[in-house]
Amino acid sequence: MSIYSKAIITHETLVSANSVSFTRFHVLKPNRRRNNGELVLPMRCDDVVKGNCLSSRNRVRVHFSNGWNSGIDTENTNFTRKRNVVDHICLLKAKGDLSDEEEKDMLDYLYTLQYQMGGIVAISLGCNSDHNPDGYSHAIYMRFQRKEDLVRFYKSSSYSSVLKDHVMPYCHELISVDYEAQVEDDILPIFRKGEEFNYGVEFMLLISFAENALAGCVEDALAALAKLTKRFPSLIVQATQGSNLNLRSSQYTHAAVIRFRSSDAFEMFIGSPDYKDMWNKKFEPITQHSLAIHFPIEPVGTEIM
Repeated sequence: MSIYSKAIITHETLVSANSVSFTRFHVLKPNRRRNNGELVLPMRCDDVVKGNCLSSRNRVRVHFSNGWNSGIDTENTNFTRKRNVVDHICLLKAKGDLSDEEEKDMLDYLYTLQYQMGGIVAISLGCNSDHNPDGYSHAIYMRFQRKEDLVRFYKSSSYSSVLKDHVMPYCHELISVDYEAQVEDDILPIFRKGEEFNYGVEFMLLISFAENALAGCVEDALAALAKLTKRFPSLIVQATQGSNLNLRSSQYTHAAVIRFRSSDAFEMFIGSPDYKDMWNKKFEPITQHSLAIHFPIEPVGTEIM
C-alpha cells in the first residue's frame, strides 16, 4: 500500500442574504511521510467558490440583499444584476391649522393608493422631522415598476379623488419629482420589503443645478454621492438618484432618496466630514437650490392604517 493516500474533498453550501450561494470546499491533503519516516497527518485547506470563480479566503466579496457590496476585494468584478425602477417624490405644504385627525386622514388615504391601483411596488410617507426654509411639512415616496405605471398613476381617478377630497383641503401646495434609477434585481430591494425596510429614516434630497453648470460637473457630483453611499452599508439600506422626468414640475433637476437604518445612522452620515466635504466641493459650486427632507419610518400598523 502506498504511503500516499488520495485527497478527500468535501463541501458545504453557504447561502448569502440575497440567495447567492457560496460553496466552501474542504480539501484534506493526503497523508505523507517525511524523510525520517515520521507520518504527517492530513491538513484541511478551505477555499470559497462563487459560481465558477475560485477565490482565496482573504479575497471574498460578500453580497448583501440591499444592493451594496462589502468590498473586501475591490478588484473583483461586481456581477450584481440591476433592475430599472421609477421613484416618485411628492412634497406637501400643510396648512397651519392642520389637526392630528386631519393629518392621519390625509396620510391614510395616500398610503392606501397602493391597494387601489397597480404599478406601485413600494410606498413610504410621513411628517418632516426638521423645519426647512421652503415650508414643506410632509413627504410621500412611491416606487413604480415602469414609466408607464407612473403615467397611469397621474391620470388615474383614484389619485385625483384622493388629492381633491383628502389632500388639498389640508394643504396649499405640492410639488412632485420623478426619476428613473437602478436597484438590485431581487424581490426585497425592488419592493423595499424585509426587516431592514421596516424601520429607519427616509431621506429625500432635491437639487436644482445651475443652468450654466457643465454636464461633466453634474455627473461628477452625482457619482460622488453614489460612491459615498456605497461606502456605508452599515448605515444605509438603499439609495437611488436620478434626473427629474416630471416636466410639469421642473423646479428641481435631480433628486435622491436614501433609506437609513436608524436615526443615529442618518445623523452619522449627514454629519460626517466625508459628506460635508463632498457637498462643499462637488455640489455647492454648481447648485442653484436644494431641499432636504427626512422622516422616521414606522412599521405598518403602529401609526398609519
